[in-house]
Amino acid sequence: MKILISDYPEELNRNLAYEKELFLHQLPIQESDIEIYPYRNESEFLEHVKDADALLTAFLPLGESVFSKCEKLKCIGINATGYGTVDMKAAEKYNIAVCPVLEYCTSEVAEHTLALMSALFRNLKTYMEKVEQEHIWSYQSAGPNQRMAGKTLAVFGLGRIGRAVAKRAQAFDMKVIGVDLYFPKEEAEKLGITLVDKEYALTHADVITNHMNQTKENELYFSWTEFEKMKQKPFFLNVGRGSAVSEEALVHALDTGKIRGAALDVLKSEAPELEENPLLGRENVILTPHAAFYSETSMQELQRITCENIIFFFRGEYEKIQFLANPTVLERVMEK
Repeated sequence: MKILISDYPEELNRNLAYEKELFLHQLPIQESDIEIYPYRNESEFLEHVKDADALLTAFLPLGESVFSKCEKLKCIGINATGYGTVDMKAAEKYNIAVCPVLEYCTSEVAEHTLALMSALFRNLKTYMEKVEQEHIWSYQSAGPNQRMAGKTLAVFGLGRIGRAVAKRAQAFDMKVIGVDLYFPKEEAEKLGITLVDKEYALTHADVITNHMNQTKENELYFSWTEFEKMKQKPFFLNVGRGSAVSEEALVHALDTGKIRGAALDVLKSEAPELEENPLLGRENVILTPHAAFYSETSMQELQRITCENIIFFFRGEYEKIQFLANPTVLERVMEK
C-alpha cells in the first residue's frame, strides 16, 4: 500500500512527522510506503500518484486527467474543509472516495470574529497607533467608542461557525438576528436567534458578519446594492469567503460612510497585492491574513482528522470517517 502526501511546495513546508506517525501506527505499512512530493506540474505529479492507494492533499487540482491514470487510487484525504479543486463527477466515475475535513476550527474562527468585532467597537487599532507611533496617551485620541451590549448583530450563514459566533455575541448581551434560507426557524429560536430576511438584516443591523459557505449563488453577495441599504451604518465583517464581497463596493461604502468600519480576514485573492490596496491605511479597517482558523490546536486537529479519514477508510471503519463528500462511492465499495 502506498500513501502519497502531495501539495504545492508552500503547503508542504511544514513538519510532516505527525502525519507519518499516525499512518505508521494505525495502518499495516512501513515508512517507505509513505511518499512526499511537492507538486511542480501535472505530468511529474502523475509519475508519483499513479501507483498510490491514497492521496493526502489540500489544494491540488484533481480530475479526469489524473484519475484516469491512477488504477490503484481509492481514497483522497482533503486537508481542508473545501474540496472545490476536485472534479467530483470524475471521482464518482473512477470510484474514488473524497474525504474533506468537516470541522476543525469552529472555535478559532468564532473567537477571531469576536476579537475583530470588539476591536472595531473599542477603536483598538487607532489607540495602538496613537500610543506606539505618536506616543499619545489619551482615551480621547480615538472614538467615540461604542458599547456592544444592546447592539443588533446580523449573522449571514448559520452553519457551525455562524452559530458559534451568535452564541459568543449573546454573551456580550447583543441581540442576534440570522439570515439563512436553509436553517430551521425552530432551531434558530432555541438558540436565541431571530431568523429574518436579507432586507431586514441590511436595514436593521448594527453589525453584519458573513459566514456563508461559498456557492455560485452568493458570489459577490455583498455588492453596492446591499451596502446602500445599510441604514444603521453598521460595522461589516467578513470571516467567511472573500468572493462573497465586492471589494470595490466595500471601499465605496467606507468612503461614503454607508458603513462605520470593516474587519476582513479574507480578500478576493489569496495572494493579494497589498501595496496599492485601497483598504489599507484606514483607521476603521482591520485586515488579518486569512488567519482566523489558525491555532496550534486547530492545525493538529486538521492533520489528525485528515489522516484518520484515510485510516478509517482502509480499515473498513467507514462510520468513523468524519465526512465523505461522495457517499455513493462507499456504497459501491461495501457491495464488493
